[in-house]
Amino acid sequence: MYKPRKPFVPALYNCTFKGCRRALKTARGLKLHYESHIVPRDLRFPPNTAGPSNDQRDQASPPPPPAELEDAASLPPQPPSPTFSSRRAPCRTPSVSPQRTPESPRHDGIPVNDVNSNGERIEVHPLLDGIPCDADGFDLADDALPPPPEPHDPTDFSPFPDRAKFEYAEFLFTKDEMSASNLDKLLTLTTALNPDRPPPFSGHQHMYGLIDAIKQGDVPWQSFSVTYQGQLPDSQPVPSWMLEKYEVWFRDPLEVLENQIGNPDFDGQIDYAPKRLSRNGKRRYRDLMSGNWAWEQCDKIAVDESTHGASFAPVILGSDKTTVSVATGQNEYYPLYASHGGIHNSVRRAHRNAVALISFLAIPKTSRDHKDSPEFRKFRRQLFHASLEHILSSLRPHMTKPRVTKCADGHYRRVIYGLGPYIADYPEQALLACIVQNWCAKCTGKPDDLDGGGIPRSHEHTSLLLETFTLKDLWESYGIVGDLVPFTDSFPRADIHELLAPDLLHQIIKGTFKDHLVDWVEAYIKLAYKDTPRRAAEVLADIDRRQNCCGPTLPRSPALPAGQRFQTVDRQRLEGANEGVVYLAAIHGHVPAWMTRAVAALIDFCYLVRRSTIDEDALASIQDALSRFHHYREVFRNTGVRPEGFSLPRQHSLTHYPFLITQFGAPNGICSSITESKHIKAVKRPYRRSNKNKPLGQMLVTNQRLDKLAAARVFFNSHNMLSGPGSPVIAALRQLDLSQTTAPQPPPSLRTLSAQPLLPPDPLETRDSGEVDGPRSMSEIVLAKTYVRKVPSNIHALAAHVKQPDLPELASRFLYNQLHPDADIPATQLPRHQLPVINSKVRIFNSARAVFYAPSDLSGVGGMRHERIRAARSWYGGAPRYDCVFVGKSDEAGFRGLHVARVFLLFSFIHDGVAYPYTGMWMVEPDVRLRRGCLRRVLETLPSVSGF
Repeated sequence: MYKPRKPFVPALYNCTFKGCRRALKTARGLKLHYESHIVPRDLRFPPNTAGPSNDQRDQASPPPPPAELEDAASLPPQPPSPTFSSRRAPCRTPSVSPQRTPESPRHDGIPVNDVNSNGERIEVHPLLDGIPCDADGFDLADDALPPPPEPHDPTDFSPFPDRAKFEYAEFLFTKDEMSASNLDKLLTLTTALNPDRPPPFSGHQHMYGLIDAIKQGDVPWQSFSVTYQGQLPDSQPVPSWMLEKYEVWFRDPLEVLENQIGNPDFDGQIDYAPKRLSRNGKRRYRDLMSGNWAWEQCDKIAVDESTHGASFAPVILGSDKTTVSVATGQNEYYPLYASHGGIHNSVRRAHRNAVALISFLAIPKTSRDHKDSPEFRKFRRQLFHASLEHILSSLRPHMTKPRVTKCADGHYRRVIYGLGPYIADYPEQALLACIVQNWCAKCTGKPDDLDGGGIPRSHEHTSLLLETFTLKDLWESYGIVGDLVPFTDSFPRADIHELLAPDLLHQIIKGTFKDHLVDWVEAYIKLAYKDTPRRAAEVLADIDRRQNCCGPTLPRSPALPAGQRFQTVDRQRLEGANEGVVYLAAIHGHVPAWMTRAVAALIDFCYLVRRSTIDEDALASIQDALSRFHHYREVFRNTGVRPEGFSLPRQHSLTHYPFLITQFGAPNGICSSITESKHIKAVKRPYRRSNKNKPLGQMLVTNQRLDKLAAARVFFNSHNMLSGPGSPVIAALRQLDLSQTTAPQPPPSLRTLSAQPLLPPDPLETRDSGEVDGPRSMSEIVLAKTYVRKVPSNIHALAAHVKQPDLPELASRFLYNQLHPDADIPATQLPRHQLPVINSKVRIFNSARAVFYAPSDLSGVGGMRHERIRAARSWYGGAPRYDCVFVGKSDEAGFRGLHVARVFLLFSFIHDGVAYPYTGMWMVEPDVRLRRGCLRRVLETLPSVSGF
């Protein structure tokens, strides 16, 4: 029978914590969200003590809301997060502050160079310590507060008339990406449905005009043209590329970086000075500013005493060509991105405007007969370097003289810029370093024996070689393109050879693992069964089957659809799915032991370098894993798969990782997966929204409007204008009596159809895994929103249905532990007749969503990630899915303290009015003390795990 839908209740209460976009339907729901998902006050570092660790500071949480929270608008504003710094040297500029001693506290109350609550000692650069100053550049007193923000009317959403129209425009342009014609159609229908009320906009031009009038984040696009200035050939016709004008569009990187530095959304997530982290006397490397490179740069800057007390701001650059259409003309674009290096890695990976598009570089093209000509190749390289030099020219004056800039915490600082790591894959690195392909951009190792050793490359070394050898000798003996000058040669303290960043995606995951090892294993199998090709095909098919099917201990890989070969898996999905472990189990028994050991050594290396914090012990483990990989990979040479050896640039780059980690911190914050993900938002989607007729101009406007809307949202959020029910939207909705709204009864012929869900599913309900926006919070597991129907609801009948006769007893013992957590006799030893009886209905669920802290994986700004745990006979009409999980069994570190378990059933029941969601591997216990008993769910070891 048709059941009318429940009346729609809008989610009107927004979480005010920065980075969290959760919206709740009631004020009580918002209160519970604060107290159950945000770290409580008693778990935070105590006041007036050593500050939090860097990880804690990255996701510093607000205090719980007041006990009597009746309205979301009463939530307290977010206090500024603390920042670390060191003792300032004697005043270099006129200042009102006295000279400090090393034991003096900073203006934020944190002792200088002390040990934080995580046991880490933090040492900040003694001269370039990023001390706050006033708007004129004079140092402030240690206890000085930031200047108060300019007053702003909380009802002023200029240029929009009110909040409703701003959020309406933001939704249509940013979320829905509605075209202009569809927008006009929507406004027409809105007018027809409500003739007495005017539509929010008169048309798409009206809405676009309001977006263009936003002042926040307004960095206009500029352009310059480049033409070939060399001698034209006497022969006719002249190649077209010599006569063409190449236009480069860019935005002032200085303005873009100042917007990032001053973004209040990044407060507490920016380092204003280099720092050295250590624990138990051992260095720890995390963000870029924790590496040796930033410290060394400040040592060079500090030679000029006028820079003392300034804040060092390294500029991370990244560029990579991307294709937006293949069948319609192979349209390519060459975006250039920039990011402030002081922003923490977790924020940069979350793409919350921490990586900005600053240019579209020109791509010269010519016919096939001129494509490989030396003149064209030289011009193409010169165009690239000349464009970068001109785009970044606005930063050059402030690489030696500080510029007073307002920062995210509200303070002013004297900021001095410097070119930082450059994110690029190998072809791009060769272009940047002006070297010949197949040579290393970091050292002078020979292309036929890259691992044989070589000295580090540098501008000084190249200059000496230019004075001694001819261009031909440089090309053949050193792999240097001598008639090119890298763009970094025009900027102080910049050397492109030391700035090339490690690339986890292209060098390890896609390069060494997928393009090398996977192909070599397949080549070995074909070579081993060259006399029986049919047997080789059967072995390869069995490897695919092992990856695609659910084995007793191997879950189906979420990154590998059934029937798809491993070699065709998308590289970004490969990175997120940890497919290497699945592949290692799949090839076991089909290849020699040394091959599996080579794959295992590389997987160890990959997991170690992907950590968010790498200490000296981890560096030793990285070097050990690399040595094992080099030892065991010889099996491919001995079996004839790779007789020419392993002189491969991407594989050779692994030897530079230990040093680069000490220079730039953890590589997961400067990986090309960040820029490739940015391609989707900055290039691919804007291209699809264009009319494909000269789309570049439309893409520029789209990116500018997206940045303005994002900056406007940050501005309104910083003034607490987007939280609480006091908005025109909610005022209008409250005029409707939603409680009396009922769905109309459909005709009988449509009742069967109406029983099916007509709305699209929640993306978080359907995605297997992904990042979670918002702050760092406690881990949780939440069952799916809907339960399985047409199955027994009695626990004894359910046990027979799932063929688990011990289910009622196991569930009763679980319930006993919940009712008697401090009992002297554990539930496993209690007689069966003394166990509580479950008489209520039991609900079965096909999946559960686990949210946890995983900063080394693709995660949100708070380091949070979610994954789907499935236990279903048929997942979306396909094969059964019974996933494997790790369950805590002891307090031992790492995997020693975990059980490997397979989930066969997800269910919940109610006992004495309390709901117990039970998965056989986790339980409920009190989280925070609330008047009505708020509960949280945490993973724990249960004896019943082995019973399923």
